[in-house]
Amino acid sequence: MIAGFSITSLLLILLAGIGAGFVGYAVGASSLVSYPALLAFGIPPVLANASNTVGVVGTGIGGVMGARKELKGQAVRSITYVVIGAFGGVAGAFLLLKLDPSVFEFAAPVLILLSSLIIAINPRGRMQAKQAAADATAQLKHIEATEATEATEATEAAKRATTPTAPHRPPEQLVQPMSQDSWWVWLGVATVAIYSGYFGAGAGTLALAVLDAAKIGPFHKINALKTLIGTGANISASVVFIIQGAVDWPAAIMLCIGCFIGGYIAPSITRKIPANIMRAAAVIAGIILTIDLGLKTY
Repeated sequence: MIAGFSITSLLLILLAGIGAGFVGYAVGASSLVSYPALLAFGIPPVLANASNTVGVVGTGIGGVMGARKELKGQAVRSITYVVIGAFGGVAGAFLLLKLDPSVFEFAAPVLILLSSLIIAINPRGRMQAKQAAADATAQLKHIEATEATEATEATEAAKRATTPTAPHRPPEQLVQPMSQDSWWVWLGVATVAIYSGYFGAGAGTLALAVLDAAKIGPFHKINALKTLIGTGANISASVVFIIQGAVDWPAAIMLCIGCFIGGYIAPSITRKIPANIMRAAAVIAGIILTIDLGLKTY
């Protein structure tokens, strides 16, 4: 036994973390796996949620490490989002700890149902489809422009034809300057950060929806930016939970390790699984969990 957990229990939490990291990368809902897993081992709701926040930091770190290419050239916006995420995470953590525990127990089923509905609506999939169409249009225009240039500049065309490193590529789409962001974008980002510190399930999808509505940039870039918001919020909230002694360390450590592994291995696996199947599984799990917690709470 380690701090009340058997070795088998800790290994099961590790496996739950791997599943949470995988689901977090695939559909943006780590907590739909990790939070109920901690509840299943008898950890009280508020303590389970705080420990879960510490655990899913692993998913965020893995995501940021994998998104360095997308974040290149966005230093100011990246730092700003991390800072907003950090302050929001602290606010959300204090709300969780200072409000009566019954408030969270009452709100948890509603929040889980909300995150399930967000996944079902699938704004991420719509954004990816819209981005793919935009990329295809830009590629077509670039090819047409290149062909027109080749028709009038035979010499340059010959040089390009003999150069192996000259594929047809559209210009890279850039993120708009922060000075062009509407005021409601910052309010939305701050709200997502507070929600991340308080509970967090589906927060990544909410952040994507805010950034996409603001037309800040192409999908792959705002997908990386939303990871920064959640990572900043989870790290700062974790610090608050640790200082307040609200973390079940054996569970949180095993969960964090599992989330990092799951987030790391997910890209190569998710390419082989239809996204609709993964999304449907997450939604069904969320609805079942909502009903189960609702019956126990209300």
